[in-house]
Amino acid sequence: MKRYGLLGYPLGHSFSARFFAEKFRSEGIDAEYVNFEMPAVDGLREFVAADPALCGLNVTIPHKQAVIPRLDALTDEARAIGAVNVIAIDRREDGLRLVGANTDAVGFRRSLEPLLRPCHRRALVLGTGGASRAVVYVLRRLGIEPVYVSRTERQGAFTYAALTADVVREYRVIVNCSPVGMYPHTDECPALPYDALTEDHLLYDLVYNPEETLFMRRGRERGATVKNGLEMLHLQALAAWDVWTR
Repeated sequence: MKRYGLLGYPLGHSFSARFFAEKFRSEGIDAEYVNFEMPAVDGLREFVAADPALCGLNVTIPHKQAVIPRLDALTDEARAIGAVNVIAIDRREDGLRLVGANTDAVGFRRSLEPLLRPCHRRALVLGTGGASRAVVYVLRRLGIEPVYVSRTERQGAFTYAALTADVVREYRVIVNCSPVGMYPHTDECPALPYDALTEDHLLYDLVYNPEETLFMRRGRERGATVKNGLEMLHLQALAAWDVWTR
């Protein structure tokens, strides 16, 4: 039986195993999908080499950038983004070859595009981890000007303390790429002046567990369009399967 899996830490929030189990069952694919909770990826190559049945990995927080030095190659898009969420495993006679790809970008773009309107020209991207890099990559290609929001000061980014009502009124797309509000911390949300939100705002939360985060609920209460990351998860997972089986 072939084996695929998700590499990250922690993984209690993830629906990836459920998605692939249903895909394998419905399509009669003789494979399994396993959650691999790893606090660090220093031993990634040894881990993959020790499991001959392992054919591909997804990568999630906090490892989307940390895995890159352990890989043999990146796709052009993964290199441009600077983050990896898919690893293709090629077991050759001359040794193991690991190739990093990024399907977060295609998943996010296909999920976001139907929601966009002409007023959506600028975006706040909450968080600066690996997922946010794919989001920024997509927004720029859609002609939307993104700005990072970080907990600490960094060049070209807002801090949360700097997010005044005037700033929020100007940036009508807000994408939460942080884990704030993710299960089990469902009573938390990013620190924003939510009263400044309007019907012209679009709030997209990459978190999908819970189905409606506090970030989304507070936006919906102000009339904003809101969406979680479940469709993105499914779209990027299907793209990952294509990477593993091409």
